[in-house]
Amino acid sequence: MSGEEFRRGNSRLRRMLADPQTRDQVTAVREEMAQADRTHKMNLAAIRNAANLTQDELAARMGIKQAAVSGVEARSDLLLSTLANYLRAAGGTDARVVVTLNGQDVELPLTSILDDDRQPSS
Repeated sequence: MSGEEFRRGNSRLRRMLADPQTRDQVTAVREEMAQADRTHKMNLAAIRNAANLTQDELAARMGIKQAAVSGVEARSDLLLSTLANYLRAAGGTDARVVVTLNGQDVELPLTSILDDDRQPSS
């Protein structure tokens, strides 16, 4: 070793959080992350609700169990293929990904992104 004393992560974290400014920053980030998770969950559930579907009904359309739909709605990070399958099962059509670059919106059909991922590499 380089002669440095080994320190457990928990003790280092406690020391860092003892600083009020650091503690406030960590708290703010945690609150932002929790809000983003709630927003994500509400958005997917809102799509399902707009389609007048229960989680059980959507699960049947997707060929998965209700618990898996609940997990998808609660997850903060989804594969595009999972999102596409969810939207398709809810009856969604023409799903797109829109990104703003240099003040200009670039729109890609979700299916074309997925199709590109499935192409064999050359």
